[in-house]
Amino acid sequence: MRQIEFTKNTVVGLLKASSRAEDFLSKVLKPYEISLQQFNVLRILRGRKEKPANLSTIQKRMVHKNSNTTRLIDKLIEKFLVERKTSEENRRKIELIITPKGKSMLSELDLVIEKAEIEILKPLDLEEQKSLRKLLNKINLN
Repeated sequence: MRQIEFTKNTVVGLLKASSRAEDFLSKVLKPYEISLQQFNVLRILRGRKEKPANLSTIQKRMVHKNSNTTRLIDKLIEKFLVERKTSEENRRKIELIITPKGKSMLSELDLVIEKAEIEILKPLDLEEQKSLRKLLNKINLN
């Protein structure tokens, strides 16, 4: 097989694996009426440990960079999972924090997502997972 064909097949395989993982996680989250992108926003906010975040901070950390972050956050606010406040130092700046209800939902989802992630990677043993992680990090750092 020529190099270019091998490269194309590798990229297609990577995209298929990514799509399969996203579909699986989305199905797991569906009963909780939360999208994978909304879940990602909640995890970003929880990871800040009570420190508010602004929109650009969240956008930089998102897995899907092309997500409509404003719309995602508006939906999370409607569900009382995120709260929007005006900054005390700069009244034009909006700060976002995860609510107790949002933290509670994430606590409930932690085990559910952990089981789903194990299921997704079930075909790989631990050493293969470590190798895959190392290779993906190499791609993601470029």
